[in-house]
Amino acid sequence: MPSWSDTVRFAFQPVVNLTTGGVTALEILARPETGDILAQARRDPELDGRLAALAVRAAARKETLLPLHVNVFAGTLADLGGLAALREAVRAAGRSPWEVTVDIGPPYTHVPQHALLEAVAALRGHGFRICADGVGDGDVPLRLLTDLAPELVKLDVSLLARPAAVRAMRTLCEQLGALLSVEGVETELQCSAAVAAGAQLAQGDLFAPPARLPAADVYVPVLSPGVAPTPPPGPSVLQFVRPAALLPATASAGRVRALLTGSPDVSGVLLVDPAGVPVRSVHRSRFLLSMSGPFGHALYADRPAAKLGDPPRTVGVDATAWEVLDVVADGERDRTSDDVAVVDRHGRCVGVVRLADLVRALSESRVEEAAGLNPLTRLPGSDVITTEVDRRIAHGLVFALSWLDVDHFKQVNDGAGFAAGDELIRAVGRALQLAASGATRVGHIGGDDFLVLADPDTLDPLARSMLDAPWSAGGRPVTLSLATILCAPGSVSDHREAAACLAPLKQAAKSLSGASWVLGRPGLPGCEIRRGSGAARARAG
Repeated sequence: MPSWSDTVRFAFQPVVNLTTGGVTALEILARPETGDILAQARRDPELDGRLAALAVRAAARKETLLPLHVNVFAGTLADLGGLAALREAVRAAGRSPWEVTVDIGPPYTHVPQHALLEAVAALRGHGFRICADGVGDGDVPLRLLTDLAPELVKLDVSLLARPAAVRAMRTLCEQLGALLSVEGVETELQCSAAVAAGAQLAQGDLFAPPARLPAADVYVPVLSPGVAPTPPPGPSVLQFVRPAALLPATASAGRVRALLTGSPDVSGVLLVDPAGVPVRSVHRSRFLLSMSGPFGHALYADRPAAKLGDPPRTVGVDATAWEVLDVVADGERDRTSDDVAVVDRHGRCVGVVRLADLVRALSESRVEEAAGLNPLTRLPGSDVITTEVDRRIAHGLVFALSWLDVDHFKQVNDGAGFAAGDELIRAVGRALQLAASGATRVGHIGGDDFLVLADPDTLDPLARSMLDAPWSAGGRPVTLSLATILCAPGSVSDHREAAACLAPLKQAAKSLSGASWVLGRPGLPGCEIRRGSGAARARAG
């Protein structure tokens, strides 16, 4: 009589890095040919644990070098503790625990939380990584999610329709030091929304459906530059992490050579100690050159590969892309093409970063940024501001969009000369940059017109700084006008509607004498006069 294990096959679905477009891991999915063994596994922790072990053995038969994601139910962990069957399968497959992420899935109802947290701590002690799976479509309590402190959080794609929730989850991930992934992505629109929400990883049929063989290539749509928010002072190194080719520090040169010749996409091998900490870095070209020289194979094949390696260059998971470039720049010149290992707080390798990925991404962002700068003030133009307006609208944020300009600027140019007018514009631009704080964005859209995108609570100090300052051009005193539209979530559909609401406010501000500031809200008539002629804070019809 056939065993239940004979009726289970496994499929592999790639987890895609949305920045590099590469496959960062493979999730192993059980696909029973008959019956509903997954429903049984939900009720039977022993069965669920054996399925996880079988998944690792299935991956070993496919000889994939990619990190693996293995699914278990929360109740299984709470009941079985450290998953001895999974640990034994990983050891027998010749894999290291830190190459395996345990995706913990719902239901969490009635699962003893203390037992679950103890089991997670035990898995981490062995080196496994932890993922909270099914968030947004399951019953994981928020408090438990923070206690789990997972290295990865997987959101259900349906949550993209609720951008405020995704934004909150991205903030939580940043606090926990976790990556954010979206699963179930089927369309390019969903992919763009995932990037805009700040997700670093994704999986779904858009990239590659589950298949019996690990996918060699995936489809990643070309995304518009500037879609994803980039936190200062630079993009996180986690956006660029690729899987690392890892071997024990004691590996022979012959074993490294076999890995490199059988995997042409691998640019180097990291030799790690039993805890997963990199101890030597083997560069593909230099290593193969040494092995291919006269008597190279005879000299080195059976000797430790570490003798042909170099000290690894590492950065922490909280590093920025610019910090990685600093590490490369401070190293030896002949090692600029070496991979940089990314390590967690325990020093264990979580992947590598290639210099080419960093240079490409950072140079593209700089080119895009430079192309949009106003040549007079070196401030970005309207495209940067309107893109950010649309992002804040999509995320359900309150924001204030302001239009600032110089009163009677043509007369300034005619009376004081264009050189004095240009200097005034540069001075206004510098002052705006100095006054901007937090998430405030400043743009120069041409002539004497500036756009300011800010949080409402930063408006007053910015307005005081700009409107109270004594401005002049060629010895002639000048004043500034400021018009602001305060947009609540759902009040405008896109930046075009926000700009249309702002236009009459600008005219209202220009109709006042002296330095002026008016504020309005979409859908409400009139405006509030905050500065300029007329009763303070009165409503203007």
